[in-house]
Amino acid sequence: MNQTARSQARSAARLAAVQALYQQQMEGTALARLLDEFHQHRLGRTIDDEDFDEAEYADAEVPFFDDVVRGVDARRDEIDAAVASKLASGWSLARLDKTMLQILRAGTYELLARADVPAAVAINEYVEVAKAFFDDGQAKFVNGILDAVAKTAR
Repeated sequence: MNQTARSQARSAARLAAVQALYQQQMEGTALARLLDEFHQHRLGRTIDDEDFDEAEYADAEVPFFDDVVRGVDARRDEIDAAVASKLASGWSLARLDKTMLQILRAGTYELLARADVPAAVAINEYVEVAKAFFDDGQAKFVNGILDAVAKTAR
């Protein structure tokens, strides 16, 4: 796989990881079932919806997706403490939008546990994920929080 394809596959894995973590939080889906569902029905699969005209989910680097989802699940308390410590006074994780929280968790996991991913790359990737869900102001928020986490994590 060339570098561009790998980069795109990791970007797709990050977006899928945020979606999986959101599903886990909202539905309480067990980790093994969640991973299996994404492997079987989402990652690189055709979208079975007439509105999407047989579109396909982007190919994702499945081991990377698995690592991010499993890592966030296993280290949630540590990750949440790292994120909470960077929030403005009076803010808590409970006040964050649920999707925003998953973006910050996944990004923080990469900054803490994936030394093979440069901090600037991880931050930029999750800013781009945020742009898929939010406006530029929220994307800047992600940038600020993850940059602050990176300064203490690396």
